[in-house]
Amino acid sequence: MQDTPSTPPNLESSGIDASATASAPGQEGQVETSPSPEELLRQIELKAAEHHDAWLRAKAETENLRRRAQEDVAKAHKYAAEKFAAEMLPVKDSLEAALLTANDTVDNLRNGVGLTLKQLSAAFEKFGLAEINPAGDKFDPHQHQAINTQEDEGEPNRVLTVLQKGYSLNDRVIRPALVIVSKARGA
Repeated sequence: MQDTPSTPPNLESSGIDASATASAPGQEGQVETSPSPEELLRQIELKAAEHHDAWLRAKAETENLRRRAQEDVAKAHKYAAEKFAAEMLPVKDSLEAALLTANDTVDNLRNGVGLTLKQLSAAFEKFGLAEINPAGDKFDPHQHQAINTQEDEGEPNRVLTVLQKGYSLNDRVIRPALVIVSKARGA
C-alpha cells in the first residue's frame, strides 16, 4: 500500500483540487479556517476600488470620444465646402483673365466664356451637382415648379418650356426647374 491519502471520488468530479483538501505532513487534524470578516471586508473594498477605478477610466474615455466626435462634426460643417471652393477658384481666375484682356473680339470672349463654362460644369459634375432640364418631360412637382400653364394639343401635364434650369445635389433637389406646363385645350 501507498502512504499517500486517497482522494475521495466526489472531490475529483466536483473540480475541487484534492491536494488543497489533503492535510500537509505534520498538520493532520488541522482544519482550514475561513478568512476573518475584517479580511473579507478588506478584499471586497479592494475589489470595489478596482471596479470604481475601471468605471472612472471608461467614463473618461467615453467623454473623450464624445468630445472628439463633436469636434470632428464641427470641423466637417465648417470646412464642408472646401473642396468645392477649391474647384471654383480656376473658374473665377478664368473669368478675371477674360475681363483683363483689352483687345478681345466677341468671338474670343465667347470662346473664353465657353471654356470657363466647361470648367464650371466639370466641377459641378465632380461634386454631384446635376442640372435639371426637363423640356418635354412629364411634370414632376418634386423637381419642377410650374410658373404657368398653357393649352397644348399634346398630352397634359407635360413641360413645354423651361424658364430656369433646376439643380440637384446627389439626387436631392436644391433648386427646382421653373417651367410652363401644358394643359388640355378647353380645360
